Amino acid sequence: MLEVNVPAREYWDAQKEEFFKTKETTLRLEHSLISLTKWEQKYKKPYLSQGPQTTEESMYYIQCMSLDKNIDPYVIAEIQFHPEILKTIEEYIRDPMTATTINSNTKENHTKSKEILTSELIYYYMTALNIPFECEKWHLNKLITLIEVANVKNNPKKMSKNEVMKQNTALNKARRAKYHSKG
Repeated sequence: MLEVNVPAREYWDAQKEEFFKTKETTLRLEHSLISLTKWEQKYKKPYLSQGPQTTEESMYYIQCMSLDKNIDPYVIAEIQFHPEILKTIEEYIRDPMTATTINSNTKENHTKSKEILTSELIYYYMTALNIPFECEKWHLNKLITLIEVANVKNNPKKMSKNEVMKQNTALNKARRAKYHSKG
């Protein structure tokens, strides 16, 4: 979870012809499958491949991330005027939230690169891999990593003889270089 403080600001209400002020607000945000689902329901496009393309879409995703109910829309709108807050939120969204890394060769063999990842597809993977739905509240990058790990572990790819020989040749070459030996 990320907490950001949005400062108070004074606004002009043209209809009432008066000034009003928003309160300083601490937003509790979670980049999760739940947030992704809410955003995709409204915009009817995949967030992970296309993402927010307008300020309105970005601000709505931040609203979807909010764990607090009934946030004043002016507080969400205020975020766009604070580049440091936006940067903090963007860094949080990109953070992998895990120490786990997946070998790119293994990952390539187990994912369909042409598949567009949407919230429904993630729910499908969770169901197929017996990942409990409570994980929909996790940071989205951590959940996707768990799905990738489960997929790799459930479907190990055996290396061909050529791949084994290439890997062994590379390992032997690295060891010879490390230990300054010829054989």
